[in-house]
Amino acid sequence: MKAGGALTLDPYKVIKAPLATEATFRMVEEENKLVFLVDRRANKKEIKNAVEKLYDVKVEKVNTLITPKGEKKAFVKLKPEYNAADIATKIGLF
Repeated sequence: MKAGGALTLDPYKVIKAPLATEATFRMVEEENKLVFLVDRRANKKEIKNAVEKLYDVKVEKVNTLITPKGEKKAFVKLKPEYNAADIATKIGLF
């Protein structure tokens, strides 16, 4: 563990799976955002680093929430020079 109690997690362990729903498709197209299920212990900085490393993009912002099922979702907004639809296609969402 690092100082402050943060875990250093492998990017493949931080990002569990991309989320593909009607609402997430709208976010991809209209807001340039991708949505992932992530490890509950991962913080926003670790999620940002994992997405940047795995998908070779730059992240503008990360928002997270814990679902009623106890899963953690990360809403990842990409920088304007990157297209979320391209990344979604590359990882097989479209």
